[in-house]
Amino acid sequence: MINDQHILRAFDRDLDSVQAMIMRMGGLVEAALSDAALALETKDLELAAQVRAGDKAIDELEETVNAECARLIALRAPIAGDLRTVLTVMKIASSLERCGDYAKNLAKRAAVLDTMPNVPGASGAIRRMAREVGRLLKDSLDAFIARDAGLAAEVRLRDLDIDQMYNALFREFLTHMMEDSRNISPCMHLHFIAKNIERVGDHATTIAEQVIYLATGSLPDEDRPKGEAVQGGAA
Repeated sequence: MINDQHILRAFDRDLDSVQAMIMRMGGLVEAALSDAALALETKDLELAAQVRAGDKAIDELEETVNAECARLIALRAPIAGDLRTVLTVMKIASSLERCGDYAKNLAKRAAVLDTMPNVPGASGAIRRMAREVGRLLKDSLDAFIARDAGLAAEVRLRDLDIDQMYNALFREFLTHMMEDSRNISPCMHLHFIAKNIERVGDHATTIAEQVIYLATGSLPDEDRPKGEAVQGGAA
């Protein structure tokens, strides 16, 4: 009995450790997204370069999380809720790694846009969208730590706001391109930036759905709410 309790305590410590890594990943991704949007707005190429370089730390954390989860499964043979937690952690780590890639893409395009004509108001709108998506991501991770299915469900609903922001930007960029052909290249880059941010929102929603699965044992039955058809292709 004492040995079983020791094993359970060791498993809990290991699980706490990988969950702490998830929160650290989340913090790095939130900062990368915010900094990339700020670099775009202020034309801060040094900050953009820092975001690109910082993506390596996010990738390394995902690798560490996956390795630790694999070790937990092999050594502890978790079942039921414990196994569900380990699998959820791995899926969340994968979503966060993709979000880090999207933030890095923003930073890359910020450097390219620095050499192109300015599109009035676009960078500020991009930053506002990035700020809302950052909040969505933070709330999905808070829901994970608290096992709060209610907060996770709210995140799923709020993704609709992100879709609407993206569609509004897409229409705005089309208008700028039609008004002046010189806007075509910068607006194309801005469109891909907005699409990347919208995809981060999708991943935040995916994390929220994993939290619902973790808390209730099943994924949501209904499709996540979407606004009008989201325009544009993959970024």
